[in-house]
Amino acid sequence: MRGLLQFTLDLFGPEPPAPPVLKRNKAVAPMGPSQPAIEFVVTAAANEAARPLEQMLAPAAFRHPRANREAQLSGAVVAYEFRRGKRRTIGFAVGPDGLVVSAPKWVPLHEVDAALREKSTWVVKKLGEARERQGRLESNRVEWKNGATLPFLGERVVIVLDPRHAFSEVGAVLQTDADAGAHGGALPGAPRLSLRLGLPLSATPAQIRDAVQAWLMRQARRIFLERLNHFAPRLGVQWRRLALSNAGTRWGSASADGSIRLNWRLIHFRQPIIDYVVAHELSHLRVMNHSPRFWDTVRTVVPDYTELRGQLKEEALPRWD
Repeated sequence: MRGLLQFTLDLFGPEPPAPPVLKRNKAVAPMGPSQPAIEFVVTAAANEAARPLEQMLAPAAFRHPRANREAQLSGAVVAYEFRRGKRRTIGFAVGPDGLVVSAPKWVPLHEVDAALREKSTWVVKKLGEARERQGRLESNRVEWKNGATLPFLGERVVIVLDPRHAFSEVGAVLQTDADAGAHGGALPGAPRLSLRLGLPLSATPAQIRDAVQAWLMRQARRIFLERLNHFAPRLGVQWRRLALSNAGTRWGSASADGSIRLNWRLIHFRQPIIDYVVAHELSHLRVMNHSPRFWDTVRTVVPDYTELRGQLKEEALPRWD
């Protein structure tokens, strides 16, 4: 039934078949005729920026919180979680917590150790990249207080508690420095935009967070509707329903009945990135897969989709917890 068909755009979904601009997150490589295959998985987007030489030469240690084995790999101490399971391959998964090695029940430990040593450079590189990404995520943590900043459409916005707006219809007003009466524009490096919330200076972090989220979700719905109505005629499709999501692993989804779901936190990104996600989901109303025909459809309205897709995977969302 058409209404049951659905396609999603994951935060770290499959690569298009066109020449890739990013490294794949998953690969399987046979070790030899008598050895099991090895599967590699990276569960967080990698930061490919080069590290300073002194940082690369310094001894490193990576410890998984549930580590039950340890190894010396490429000059680094790697304490990892080892699991046995019903699988056919030795799997290496690198995520925010560290390295997880999974192996079939029939594979002896010495073969697991050999596979780990053979791929030690890859493992340590990915662990370093995951650590760097976690650092960037932590640096983006929002402190819910007067003067805090967060991104809106790719631009920094400062939160200002302003009780004068407490009884306004929306309880929040976005202002530029010019709207606020600033002379000569904002100071260099200072946010140009301020979100003035109708809350007292004594407001709790939870109150501030909830007020900001409500405002952002209103803006997300407004902009998503505008972009859906912009791209749908150009793609020759008709969408029927928009729902906002807060999914932790996907940016959007599309059903064959015309229903579109978009993650409201896309509102943190620049509009071209939002346009890519909107066009991606609308394109699924024509092609319910990630075949070359699908990506050709996306390209008709977003020619630089590969670059925008890469930016979507690399940019870090602000931490709200």
